[in-house]
Amino acid sequence: MVGSRAHSLYHHSAGRHPTVSRSGPRRPAHTPADHALHELAALSCALFGTPDEVEILRLAMDHIAAAGPYSAEAGYLKVGGDLVPRPRDGQMPASTVSRRVRELAGQDGNVTVPGRRWGRALGLRGLEGLHGYLVVTSRSRPTEAERSLLATLVRYTAAALSVACAHRRRCEDALELRRLKAERTSLQRQLISVVAELGYERAVHALMADVAASGGGEEAVTRALHRLTGLPALVEDRFGRLRTWTGPGRPDPYPEPDPFRQDEMLHAAAREAGAVRIKDRLITLIRPHGDILGVLALVDTRDEADEHTVLALEHAATSLARELAHLRNLAEVELRLHRELADDLLAGTDEASAFKRSEAVGHDLHRSHYVVVVQWSNRTADDSFAQTVGRAAAAVGMRSLLTRRSDHVVLVAGDRPHARALYEALARETGTRSGTIGVSGPCDSVGEIPHRYQEAQRALEARHHSRDRYGTTFFDELGLYRILGPGNDYRELESFVREWLGQLIDYDSRHRATMVETLSGYFDCGGNYDETADSLAIHRSTLRYRLQRIREISGHDLADVEDRLNLQVATRVWKIMLGGTG
Repeated sequence: MVGSRAHSLYHHSAGRHPTVSRSGPRRPAHTPADHALHELAALSCALFGTPDEVEILRLAMDHIAAAGPYSAEAGYLKVGGDLVPRPRDGQMPASTVSRRVRELAGQDGNVTVPGRRWGRALGLRGLEGLHGYLVVTSRSRPTEAERSLLATLVRYTAAALSVACAHRRRCEDALELRRLKAERTSLQRQLISVVAELGYERAVHALMADVAASGGGEEAVTRALHRLTGLPALVEDRFGRLRTWTGPGRPDPYPEPDPFRQDEMLHAAAREAGAVRIKDRLITLIRPHGDILGVLALVDTRDEADEHTVLALEHAATSLARELAHLRNLAEVELRLHRELADDLLAGTDEASAFKRSEAVGHDLHRSHYVVVVQWSNRTADDSFAQTVGRAAAAVGMRSLLTRRSDHVVLVAGDRPHARALYEALARETGTRSGTIGVSGPCDSVGEIPHRYQEAQRALEARHHSRDRYGTTFFDELGLYRILGPGNDYRELESFVREWLGQLIDYDSRHRATMVETLSGYFDCGGNYDETADSLAIHRSTLRYRLQRIREISGHDLADVEDRLNLQVATRVWKIMLGGTG
């Protein structure tokens, strides 16, 4: 072993002087320091020859005696912000040693070990900061020369750790680059697919527009659908009786429908968003005002339908719904009855009367309800938009009573809405995604409905003031905003945010920095450095630097309980209600 050989040379050569032969002066013998330097040079080659940090630390510990009469008591590597001890000859270091090393907080310092006159914890530092520690002891106090050799060994070890760390990061960067290239290739393929799909969608739109313009009726729609898909297309009324069929394989006579099974099928299809497969048929419901007026279907015995087939079927159903205008008068009467009941429920009404009226319009008020408020930026809340909302709600299987106010449409829904289904259905119906939906908490009695209506409005308002103002917001998921009552003055909230975050906001504006976003992410991750750094896609050292700058710029102490609470509330208000703006 390199270290033991140097140590042996040190002891056997101590005190010797150069000898002089009888024939003349001889060269002086190699001193222990010469041998030690030789051994350290050999050790440095080994240290820099391995890319593994654990192996580098082990080599340094095993050959510590090359620098003098030393023993390696312990070694530590910094992993994820913590100092992790490495076993020495299968033994972990004493807890007192580990405690002392952590107390040093990155500085060198003395270490007390029983039976050892001298002990020192030496930091292994590189350009990136602290890599770890070597804890070295000696039975005697080292000389100045021996300390110099030890410092040389420590520098070699720290430098080798820096090189290994850089090598590891390069490998990680190479892996990330390969991942990003693969992701780019995948996105390119998806883009090609989307372009092809858009081309097909334009063709479907054009054909269905021609059908609608010609006024050809149900038969023209099924002919167009058969041309687009190659599958037999048919229309049934809501009771299952055939109205028209285009394509081969028409049964003759057409089977008489079973009313019970027909209702089962309609309810199953109504629970789904869009087309649904029932045995060998792909069907979609015809619901111009939310009420089921019939069924449009494709016969797909070989299960050949793809997303393009579904797209054509759904567009055909939309076109066919326009052709069934003669049934709209009845639907409008029923819708008016629903609105009157919904208006009374939102204002507060007698429970017994509400139950009787709900039974008359076929709505079950005995189950738990949710109030849903819908607002679309490019649509006024008139009868036309109310009908659009009703169709979309029915398309996603929402049993609801519908009414409208001056700037929004209100649904009293019999089930908790899906997080995205209604929004996506309305986006398709309106042709734009610039809409906002607020959903109340659950309502278990008729008397709670007015209060739940306020909750839905607050959820809508919170969404409007968020960074992403379009989409669906549930009141019971608002968190902090739930404790803020309706009618709060946003100027007061802005004043509070300016008080606690104003200097950071101004700094970000001047320097195009992200100090407020960093602070918000830090609180969102519960103050965990690793999670915060990962969420912000930055290094831990960058995060530590930013938090220090935040303390300096804002003048607030993150360790102070009062400051920390106010800063956390301010960042949450900044993000949720003020949209992350200055």
